[in-house]
Amino acid sequence: MLIEFSAGNFRSFKDPVTLSMLATRINARDPQIDHDNTFDADEQLKLLTTAAVYGANASGKSNLVSALAFMRTFVINSSRESQAAEPVPVEHFRLSSDTVGKPSFFQVVFLAGGQKYRYGFEVTRQQVVTEWLFVAGTRKETRLFTRDEQGIHLGRSFKEGYRLEPKTRPNALFLSVCAQFNGEIANQVMTWFRNLRTVSGLDDTAYLGFTLDRFQNQAHRQQIIDLVRSLDVGIDDITSEKLQRSQVLLPPELPREIQDLLLNTPQDFYAIRTAHKRFDASGQPAGVEIFDLQNQESHGTQKLFFLAGPLLDTLSMGRVLFVDELEARLHPLITAQMIRLFHSHETNPRHAQLVFTTHDTNLLSNKRFRRDQVWFTEKDALGATHLYALSDFKVRNDASFESDYIQGKYGAIPFLGDLKRVVLEDDAP
Repeated sequence: MLIEFSAGNFRSFKDPVTLSMLATRINARDPQIDHDNTFDADEQLKLLTTAAVYGANASGKSNLVSALAFMRTFVINSSRESQAAEPVPVEHFRLSSDTVGKPSFFQVVFLAGGQKYRYGFEVTRQQVVTEWLFVAGTRKETRLFTRDEQGIHLGRSFKEGYRLEPKTRPNALFLSVCAQFNGEIANQVMTWFRNLRTVSGLDDTAYLGFTLDRFQNQAHRQQIIDLVRSLDVGIDDITSEKLQRSQVLLPPELPREIQDLLLNTPQDFYAIRTAHKRFDASGQPAGVEIFDLQNQESHGTQKLFFLAGPLLDTLSMGRVLFVDELEARLHPLITAQMIRLFHSHETNPRHAQLVFTTHDTNLLSNKRFRRDQVWFTEKDALGATHLYALSDFKVRNDASFESDYIQGKYGAIPFLGDLKRVVLEDDAP
């Protein structure tokens, strides 16, 4: 379960910003929303099931998802894939001389195995500068380990890290090394990162393989079919067929060497078929038509299938899912229905969490979200992104979130110049 995520000196984030999933002491207009959209993680901790991030184009919404994606990838891979002299693929804030040569900052606070952890690091292109892992006790945090320019310092409760300090390269994380050597705590933290999903709504095909893997399991297959069918895109059934190499048709515009590389990989290729009812002249069912998902279905239908795997996995296992541009290629009612799955104790019994960026103001309603679930990104005059919540404003519970946002009361909207004058000037003789 995610409690908060922070990042700084990364892409458009100059100073550290924090997205919090802590439920603040506010009440929604409808008490049912408080009941559905929050849950008790323990006796003292109440968390949110979803968070929506709004903002103008190029305001930094996507960079929030990218920051978490980088942190996840670096935690999982830094100790096993990087070489000693290989640069760390981190992108610093580039619009200020203050950040030149300074490390990027990442920190996450989360619950795993019944424990509350705080883990983070600072990293440059050359090395990990600092790193830390703490676990919350009954009254205060306990240090498991810290890392700075003087070395790695172990707490008494982190014996699994002994003698692993010399095995940690400057460009690798100590946590990753400990997990590689089967450290119990390190593996618990690593498992949390592995179970975290980050998806780009504009490049959701990246999860096609994950969804197809789940589709081969009969129970998961029926879940995916039921989800797509329930969203009313006219599909009655979905099947997959494993293809021989000779049957695989790749886009002809791909260079020959890329086609050969793809065809020679050990992965399996599948054709995904969708079944639609065919009707006669009187409107009665008269058979079934089979379509190819990737060539004959709409981009929105394809996205539903691609997202079905990570979406259902997140809900069934109580995990965390970040989606950038959730509404891309989807009807607003379908997007709303997907969010509603997380706002129901029936469909979300394990308290999975969804964080998404969006431009869809139809979703921005006090009938759907609490004020602490709505976040905004806005760039200042110096190009740095700031992140803040609607709960930071004095807003009445019966206020129209959507209308007030469009009117600019919360900021985070594009500044539109005189487009009419621009067009007329361009057309002038």
